[in-house]
Amino acid sequence: MNLFSAAEVAENKKNQPLAERMRPQTLEDFVGQEEILRGSLGKMISTGQLPSMIFFGAPGTGKTSLAKIIAKTQQSYFVKVNAALSGISELRGIVKEAADRRSFHRQNTILFIDEIHRFNKSQQDFLLPYVEDGRLVLIGATTENPFFEVNAALLSRVKIVRLTKLSVEDIKKILIRAVNFDEVLAEKNLEVEDEALEIISDFADGDARIALNLLEQTSFENSISVESLKKILGERIRKYDKKGDNHYDTASAFIKSMRGSDADAAIYYLAKMIDGGEDIKFIARRIVICAAEDVGNADPMALVLANAAAQAAQFVGLPEARIPLAQAVTYIAGAPKSNAAYLAIDEALADVKNRRDADEVPKHLRDTHYKGAKTFGNGKGYKYPHDYAEHFVKQRYLPKSMDDVRYYLPTDLGKEAEIKKYLQKNWENRF
Repeated sequence: MNLFSAAEVAENKKNQPLAERMRPQTLEDFVGQEEILRGSLGKMISTGQLPSMIFFGAPGTGKTSLAKIIAKTQQSYFVKVNAALSGISELRGIVKEAADRRSFHRQNTILFIDEIHRFNKSQQDFLLPYVEDGRLVLIGATTENPFFEVNAALLSRVKIVRLTKLSVEDIKKILIRAVNFDEVLAEKNLEVEDEALEIISDFADGDARIALNLLEQTSFENSISVESLKKILGERIRKYDKKGDNHYDTASAFIKSMRGSDADAAIYYLAKMIDGGEDIKFIARRIVICAAEDVGNADPMALVLANAAAQAAQFVGLPEARIPLAQAVTYIAGAPKSNAAYLAIDEALADVKNRRDADEVPKHLRDTHYKGAKTFGNGKGYKYPHDYAEHFVKQRYLPKSMDDVRYYLPTDLGKEAEIKKYLQKNWENRF
């Protein structure tokens, strides 16, 4: 390379986006995904025994960077194609070059296919023999669940590696590294506020590319500060701290609004949490707990719907997750309320821990399945309720010293009114 071409390369690099300039070149520079790199993938990289793989994860988690680093560590030739733009004719050329490279130079080829879920069946099928005979080591990248988007035949020949969202701490490490080591930023002698880096790290929601792009935009103000961020983000900066008091205050208001049957307030606090970047699993857990604790048996469908919404939200992800969550929230807010089941279990737990006058389990209720059980009198005198009218028979279930104990006191609301009527009749006739 002569002086002119070297200068041209340096100038071209300066014109690249910050996210590209800061792409990690070694595993030591790579931030995040410690669990998989310490596990089987790390062992495969260190031994050089790499299978074909599909990296599955959210944008900005390092799928492309990790593929390039793997190729570099294995001294393999790296070819990148985008599934949305490539066809079988291009793949044929890549396969031929890979075969020649292996025959003449003893060098393996890593074919990196970005957005592999966009390949149709015929394109995926075309890759099968070359992945199988080792002419290509395929590394696919997708933000979509490969079990839904990739053919079973190809899936059976690759290892699925799931990359998780980067944490706020991971993103901040990447930003600090950019501030300290990027030549373009260094030339600007930027003043950097730690709070601004915190906001960018939180706002990026696990996407390193978004974080670096935002850092680069902010750097044009000649300082990376909260004020310069406000100019760029405007109203998108929210007063919602996922680790601070406002986080807990909002979650508390959310639950109390559902409990208090105010659907509008509950939806508002749901929106506030979603807009603030709250983890949808955290939100879903609050909804499920509220359905069981505050609605209970007054409307048993509330818990069914809450659990279904929690699963649906995780399955579809944001932004669509807001829809099943909103459905569950409004249902719970509009349902009749009862905390009788919640009070019952807490009172029973207190008795289990503190009560000393309770007898052992009545003999007629004890297990009879193990050898010798009947010699102890276990099960003797037990009456099978289904053998009697209305599937009920008078029989003691609690220890004798607890004959008058009542834990579950159903209300007169919703479905629980029917439960109360049934249990009350049976309780009065229990002996």
